[in-house]
Amino acid sequence: MKVPFLDLKAHHDPIRDEVRAALEEVIDQNAFAGGPCVDAFEKEFAAFCGAAEAIGVGSGTEALWLALLGLGIGPGDEVITVPNTFIATAEAISFTGAKPVFVDVSEETYNLDPLLLEAAITGRTRAIIPVHLYGQTADMSAILAIANARSIPVVEDAAQAHGATSEDRLAGSMGMAGCFSFYPGKNLGAWGEAGAVVTDNPELAKEIRKLRDHGQPRKYEHDVVGWNSRMDGMQGAVLRIKLARLDDGNHARRSIAAQYTKSFASCPEIGVPLNAGNTGHVYHLYVVRVRERDRVQNALTSRGVACGIHYPVPVHLQPAYRDLGYSEGSFPVTERCAQEILSLPMYPELSRDQVDYVSEQLLTAISAEESEKMAAP
Repeated sequence: MKVPFLDLKAHHDPIRDEVRAALEEVIDQNAFAGGPCVDAFEKEFAAFCGAAEAIGVGSGTEALWLALLGLGIGPGDEVITVPNTFIATAEAISFTGAKPVFVDVSEETYNLDPLLLEAAITGRTRAIIPVHLYGQTADMSAILAIANARSIPVVEDAAQAHGATSEDRLAGSMGMAGCFSFYPGKNLGAWGEAGAVVTDNPELAKEIRKLRDHGQPRKYEHDVVGWNSRMDGMQGAVLRIKLARLDDGNHARRSIAAQYTKSFASCPEIGVPLNAGNTGHVYHLYVVRVRERDRVQNALTSRGVACGIHYPVPVHLQPAYRDLGYSEGSFPVTERCAQEILSLPMYPELSRDQVDYVSEQLLTAISAEESEKMAAP
């Protein structure tokens, strides 16, 4: 059996005709940059997230960048985030002219460790970006308590957490702003690049809308230097169709995660994801931790199971951020995770047989590794 890491064909085939009809509508409207479909999606996504407003933009990276710009963050400022994330989180900070300041993550959830947050705050800290990694929200209660006491805005990187919850509040709705990516492989994915910012702050929403459209509140009136980050009309049309199915998709992901976790219950050598008690995990990724990760991954690949590593090189060790002065050992939990994490196939269309096969092959690979160790002189 071959099990792909992600099967977008299986995900999209059932909605192909509906999407075609929606794209025909966009063509008939000739509304390709913004337009009625984007306006409707913004309203529907804001309601889904429990936020007052959503602003569609060109990508998740731009969502983060424009949210920070909308808060007035720029050169000389510092923004705290984690090194255990995709580099886009740090890039958005850098492109405002501010400096990324990293805080290590929790060993259990891989998200920002609130116990380390206060020590990273300085007089230049202008925002905190917790990353809701793999589909589980960070400890927002603790993070917000620290941030609010110092009047520091929190911008949620919810690129992997569409529909995730923390104490019954939805990802993106808890901080000053929540930033989402709709990259095709996400729980809510477009048919191309797209993103959104959600917020309850009308002034911030107004500023982001202006920034995404060349800094113009009205056509040909440019208050500030902005950017072209309008969401495509076709992406808005696709996202509306897929948003209506997001809850069902997240439910399927939780069921698949439960099946994996049950299969690995008797194997302590496999570290399964912790679903923290106050969060509703949506399993954008199902990430395990194993020793000899690369050898295990090679064994799975040879048996037809495609896996991923998210992320093999932490941001603070990337050449692009060498000038920040971090080195190996700066963030030990993040660095340890990078050596041990392995993402198993995870998408709503996975069958029980496929999940069983993946589980069996991982258990076999771990068993072979343990046997080799016992046989070694």
